[in-house]
Amino acid sequence: MNTPIVMTIIGADKPGLVDSISEIVAGHGGNWLGSRMAHLGGHFAGILRLEVPEENREGLLASFRDLEGRGLTVVVRADAEAAFAGPTRAARLEVVGHDRPGIVRRISRALAAHDVNVEELTTECYSAPMTGENLFRGIAFLKLPGQCDVKGLRADLESLAEEMMVDLSLEESGEDLAEAS
Repeated sequence: MNTPIVMTIIGADKPGLVDSISEIVAGHGGNWLGSRMAHLGGHFAGILRLEVPEENREGLLASFRDLEGRGLTVVVRADAEAAFAGPTRAARLEVVGHDRPGIVRRISRALAAHDVNVEELTTECYSAPMTGENLFRGIAFLKLPGQCDVKGLRADLESLAEEMMVDLSLEESGEDLAEAS
């Protein structure tokens, strides 16, 4: 029987880190199910979901503890995928505008008020091509509960976008996630 595991890894970035991680997983008969990894501020940061045969779990964890001796911080958790009660729908949210503190906080607060779960969030700041001003861009993949008042959510988000002077788009995929969960 395979045991699912979720882990985070962070440390100084250098070539070969992903290879070291994948070698440990493969060496213990594990299967790499999904990951998000990036270079941020000179560091390697990643989250990884995998499964490993139950009899190899402790050996895998010991091997990851050895990585800590090489300057990486590894946190391992049991995979406990949360299930929403009832049907859900997928949506994509994009926000673009002049960078300022509080954009993520205000948007995430509006989403939470509508019981929307943020499944994935990617943000970046970059220089505008002509002016060089600092711009913010965020893309979120969301899980909307079946009872979500999408018109109300959209109105709240559009009101925030107007206040913060950012462009915002919310698109439902139409995909019912009840079967995919």
